[in-house]
Amino acid sequence: MAYQVLTDSDVLRLTRMKPVIEAIERVFREQANATLVSPPRFQLETENGNLVFTAGAATETEKVIGFRVYDTFSNDHSGHEQLVSVFDSVIGVFKGIIIGNLLGALRTGAIGGAAIKVMSRPDAEQLAIIGTGIQARTQLEAAIAIRDIKRVLVYSRNDINRKNFAEEMSEKLDMDVIPMDSPKKCVEKDIIICATNSRSPVINADWLKPGVHINTVGPKSMNGHELPIEVADKSSVITTDSLEQLCAYSTPHFLANTPYEQNIVQLSDIITGKTPGRTSLNDVTLFCSVGLSGTEVVVAHEIMKLAEKYARI
Repeated sequence: MAYQVLTDSDVLRLTRMKPVIEAIERVFREQANATLVSPPRFQLETENGNLVFTAGAATETEKVIGFRVYDTFSNDHSGHEQLVSVFDSVIGVFKGIIIGNLLGALRTGAIGGAAIKVMSRPDAEQLAIIGTGIQARTQLEAAIAIRDIKRVLVYSRNDINRKNFAEEMSEKLDMDVIPMDSPKKCVEKDIIICATNSRSPVINADWLKPGVHINTVGPKSMNGHELPIEVADKSSVITTDSLEQLCAYSTPHFLANTPYEQNIVQLSDIITGKTPGRTSLNDVTLFCSVGLSGTEVVVAHEIMKLAEKYARI
């Protein structure tokens, strides 16, 4: 049986965000049905750097098993690539591999989109994004695919980065993405996405308006977090994609040992209707993305299926 070897260029050429979000939603349903195997990530540690592995198996509807691996070596050498390997979970046959860094950001964006779909106000039209890296881009694309967003504001501490982001995403999404010169001006919106590398809060909880939904993608540990803990105090619903991963970090999650820790629920419970994403239009809701193992494998498999389809045309 032939297997596929795909790269970032294939991912960019073949994928659209909405079908990826739908694949992610299927993974969450498998998680709720206990047919998803998603252990916490683990590291192979050396003196110069580590390899980080996330493995998973979706055995009911997707029928795939595999892993992702990436490195933490801190140098400027070329060749720092993520690998996602996919196998058939029924017969164990190797189906292929995707090499590159885009797939990881794509699936994280899609997870954020799945959270926005079930937690944000259905009438949400305005979105703020703090951060301008690849995660900010895919989170924004996912939000646009899920909600009828009419206005996007972006803030970054770097003036050039936020202007470039606004120009690039305005053209890509065919809508106005407006750079702002302060985070406070930026975040008084229906949806806020924080996708920074900041280890200190980038917004103030007092700036939040009733009904807002927040996705946090960046640092969320006791050693540093991009959101203030006070955001949790304002939140009626707090969720994550993997409680198991959240509890497995060597440095505890920023809400650990706080009154809010016991309030965190799995996103899969909301997607399957076990728990409401919000109980009123004025609820403030918070999604803490930590990375559900197995989602990369399912997304990679979706892209491989598309590659097969187009190869036959």
